[in-house]
Amino acid sequence: MLFNSLTFVVFFVVVVTAYWSIHSWTARKNLLVTASYIFYGAWNPPFAALLFSTTAMDFWLGRQIAKAKNQPSRRAWLVGSVCMNLSMLGFFKYGNFLLENFQWFLARIGIIYHPPHLDILLPVGISFYTFHSLSYTLDIYRGVLQPTKSLRDFVLAVSFFPQLVAGPIVRAGDFLPQLVKPPRLRVGQFMWGLLLMTLGLFEKIVLADTMLAGSADRIFGYAGPLVALDSWLGVIAFAGQIFFDFAGYSTCAIGAALCLGFHLKDNFRFPYAAIGFSDFWRRWHISLSTFLRDYLYIPLGGNRAGWTRAAINLVIVMFLGGLWHGAAWTFVVWGLLHGFYLVIEHASRALIGERAWTANFAVKLLLGLITYGAVCLAWVFFRASDFTIATRMLGGMFGGHPHGDAILATREMLQIGIVTFLMMLAHWSLREINVETAVTRLPRWIVTTAWALMACAIILTQGSSNAFIYFQF
Repeated sequence: MLFNSLTFVVFFVVVVTAYWSIHSWTARKNLLVTASYIFYGAWNPPFAALLFSTTAMDFWLGRQIAKAKNQPSRRAWLVGSVCMNLSMLGFFKYGNFLLENFQWFLARIGIIYHPPHLDILLPVGISFYTFHSLSYTLDIYRGVLQPTKSLRDFVLAVSFFPQLVAGPIVRAGDFLPQLVKPPRLRVGQFMWGLLLMTLGLFEKIVLADTMLAGSADRIFGYAGPLVALDSWLGVIAFAGQIFFDFAGYSTCAIGAALCLGFHLKDNFRFPYAAIGFSDFWRRWHISLSTFLRDYLYIPLGGNRAGWTRAAINLVIVMFLGGLWHGAAWTFVVWGLLHGFYLVIEHASRALIGERAWTANFAVKLLLGLITYGAVCLAWVFFRASDFTIATRMLGGMFGGHPHGDAILATREMLQIGIVTFLMMLAHWSLREINVETAVTRLPRWIVTTAWALMACAIILTQGSSNAFIYFQF
């Protein structure tokens, strides 16, 4: 069930109406659990059983961690939770990938092996809900969360439908406290939630799908050599597409949660105005970057064991972050590139000093443009389905095809240029504040007019919308 579908609109209206019509908090939570499993089961009903089984197992393991009498026992129960979650994720997401690479390795040493293709169907959103559930046992082990006594509450925390299949990654410790007392219906909060949903759908349907996706797909799908201009515009189009697609989903999720009285943390903060790659990851997919920081980078030692160890830890974290996105070496290269970007940035900061890094606006703007350019280079590997396409794209971007083809129409070039310019203008103008602050500063008539225009644009372009990119992860 897609946010950008009429089915979801009907589903959401029914759920919200029933939810606020019920007085019992217990009944309301039961309704949300039922609605969440209907939402997820609409893709593939058997996978709803997988979702429940992993959730119930982590609920039980969390209680065992809390009851354990000593540290070795606590660690053993935690290892059980980590192994259970990662083995489930590994089988469904990386099973064929591991078999193919094992076959390749055996062939290199002269052994011919033809493994059966497992033909595994990837459950939608498994990377997200695995981390939702795993955060519960990790936080209990760290001593920052007490286990909940209610299986129903934990099931709802993991499966809450707005954030279930494409984030943001919501930690149990942030969501469970919101289930203690029933929220009150606040008109202002409800309207703000609807506005965020409209903004998110506008980003997805109008900007990502209608204005940018077609050009990006044409460039990355073209089998011949391309001139530099078209190559760069294709990558820039994808950079805008993936931002509007993923940020659009996160914005919809936050807005839908607000309409139900729940608060989810921001997942994006104008990332293309980032000054450096550390700043980029504080602004892009924040729920993932903070998850990797708290549960992987810091336990590995962070930057406490010296610069060399910190650099190694950064590369390890970004390697795994790339692999989390997909079972392909192109995603690994994308993650490693960001790891090396972070290492280079840390070394540069140590050499020139923090003050020189952001001395004035001109320096900030220059560093911001360098950051954006390097992020776009990495997007080539994220978008390309294999290294042949990635190599051809990079060759075109850096003048390797002087007699390449120009396939983008003038209209497409203008669309990419205008949308990207407005996106960058908005990111740089708003980089120090959030969307809510920016909207409250505007006159009400401007907000109302913009809201109406976005709604009209969504209705007019609805037929060209696609599934969200992050559904595949």
